Amino acid sequence: MAVGPDGQVYLGEMSRIRRFDPDATDPQATLTPVIEGLPDNRLHENRHPLSAFIFDGDGSLLVNVGAPSDQCPPKPGEARCAEAERHAAVWRFGYEGAGRWASKPSVFARGLRNSLAMVRTRAGTILQAENSIDVPDPAWPPEELNVLKAGAHYGWPYCMGANQPAPAWKAKKVACAPYRKPARLLPPHGAPLDLIEYRGAMFPELAGRLIVSLHGYQPTGSRLLAYELDAAGLPTASKPLDLTPGWRAVKGRRPAGAPVGLAVATDGAIWVADDRNGAILRLARDRR
Repeated sequence: MAVGPDGQVYLGEMSRIRRFDPDATDPQATLTPVIEGLPDNRLHENRHPLSAFIFDGDGSLLVNVGAPSDQCPPKPGEARCAEAERHAAVWRFGYEGAGRWASKPSVFARGLRNSLAMVRTRAGTILQAENSIDVPDPAWPPEELNVLKAGAHYGWPYCMGANQPAPAWKAKKVACAPYRKPARLLPPHGAPLDLIEYRGAMFPELAGRLIVSLHGYQPTGSRLLAYELDAAGLPTASKPLDLTPGWRAVKGRRPAGAPVGLAVATDGAIWVADDRNGAILRLARDRR
């Protein structure tokens, strides 16, 4: 969900994006389709059908089209993954003016298993946090923080993490060098689901930092991390700040956190949606 340049609220749903006017007398009556016909999982199995999106600087919509499978294991005689040609990508719907977008998209970036977390920074850089493959090893592979560039390929399903061959494709002796490397690595199995660049006034120490929600149930998840960005909107090598240390389950007191969506209020407080616990949390500084 995002507020568009026109002040309307845009909703990413399975197979479509719609918008409505939150200030209307009857907001539901203003609900109209913007993009339709996106891949979903109603007619075929699709592990990643959610239509996360952001607006680019020219008004275009950049939309997640997740991979239909986890690793796309090669079939006998196959040298490439057919489902990676159009899926596992970010599609671009060009803005045509007057609240309309192109009906036919182009592939903006590919080789991205599931781009639920994307943000356009103040500097104009487009960042994406990758949800990598599911394997039993709790320490591998790392999730990725990528700088999205038009036409670039980021490796799925052939390579992942620090451009290492994926288990399902090792026997094919794939070359990882042609694929774009991540800007930095994120905690393995952290499951990043949202990114925001903090611009509020309540937490000056977070100004300009990238906040990542990690939804995963592994020890690396259930927390919010804040990464430093440079003047170009690129992540630096500095250690991130853990904004929610110890957000694990404590019997009789609280459940483990499961952060999903993030937003910054006008007063600078940070709102966090927790889908596993059905809660909206407010992170704010004590004003006493």
